[in-house]
Amino acid sequence: MQTKKVLVLCTGNSCRSQMAEGYLKHFAKDKAVIYSAGVETHGVNPNAIEAMWEDGIDISGHTSNNVTEYAGIRFDFVITVCDHARERCPVLPGRVQQFHYNFPDPAKATGTPQEVKEQFRYTRNLIKNYCRDFVVHYL
Repeated sequence: MQTKKVLVLCTGNSCRSQMAEGYLKHFAKDKAVIYSAGVETHGVNPNAIEAMWEDGIDISGHTSNNVTEYAGIRFDFVITVCDHARERCPVLPGRVQQFHYNFPDPAKATGTPQEVKEQFRYTRNLIKNYCRDFVVHYL
């Protein structure tokens, strides 16, 4: 059986897509190869790293990648995690099943440092549940 390839696409590949990559790798184990990218690259957000670490997932080694870096890969699934990425998602080769969920952007959170962390945790938990369900139903 061929290993499925999943691409998680976001605007800047800094928060939401990084969290989704971490959870998909965690839940899918060896059922799939998981990639994440952005239509731009903004670097991995330290608050995303911290929020994931709090839940036992280490994404500190992740890099922020542009979707064009994966032009030669034939993906089975593409998950866009924000409306902006869905609107700018390039046409990918092969029969790609596309999924979309517009998660709130924790990088735009304002308030005290604690309130910002809470927004990251809130989005993290939404992404965790989505990724768990995705693996159960599609991988």
